[in-house]
Amino acid sequence: MPAKDRLDTSVIDAALGARVSRFGLQVLEACESTNTCLRDAPPPDDGRIHVVACESQTAGRGRRGRTWVSRPGESLTFSMLWRFAAGAPVPAGLSLVAGVALARCLERLGVDGVQLKWPNDVLVLGRKLAGILVELVPGRGRTPAAVIGIGINVGSLDRDALPAGVDACALADVMAQVPSRSALLAALLADFDDLLGTYEATGFPALRQAWEQRNAHAGLPVEISGEAREIVGTCLGVDADGALRIATDAGETRVLAGEVSLRPVA
Repeated sequence: MPAKDRLDTSVIDAALGARVSRFGLQVLEACESTNTCLRDAPPPDDGRIHVVACESQTAGRGRRGRTWVSRPGESLTFSMLWRFAAGAPVPAGLSLVAGVALARCLERLGVDGVQLKWPNDVLVLGRKLAGILVELVPGRGRTPAAVIGIGINVGSLDRDALPAGVDACALADVMAQVPSRSALLAALLADFDDLLGTYEATGFPALRQAWEQRNAHAGLPVEISGEAREIVGTCLGVDADGALRIATDAGETRVLAGEVSLRPVA
């Protein structure tokens, strides 16, 4: 991958082809967070999926208040503003659908061993490659919406900057030839366009099996922390609204996506 693999809107638009009219794309040199840009100042509803991508985030965020480390030219960070259908309730399982879109795209590009960690991480053979942050945007007289933030490690990692205990990888570690970040963003947007359309029409149940097939912890002992109490049991997968199902000594427990953390039990 070139040392300065800058995002190029002309390359992205050309790769999107007929889909280009589906998106309103803005590429920034720097910002605090692409999620914050779209969440705090959502653009007018013109029927498109608005996307903000950034070369360098100064305050990238993950779940549970964590920071997302992004390096210019070495990672791909972008966010999409997706509006719910008028009058529809807030849909469930959106972060899981985003994970499926990421996984399908990576697999099509030749990445083997893609797994999904509930509710918002994409792994390759157990190592974190990408993260997802979904935030709801209140209506305030507009159609309710969600901001879907994506961060993907593309080139070399600054392992000294990784949070303690995080085993991460980048596309450069798992692909013989890494696509340009512009080509990667276009490919991802195409998959999101397809899956968000399916999701809007049928909800998460239509994509549940696709998520289950990539569940990194299927049938394995896990521990959930961050709830009022820790939950230890066996991962059974997810239900129709995206909640995690855990078999415990006291019976099956559902865990909703929130400020919780899942980790395997040795």
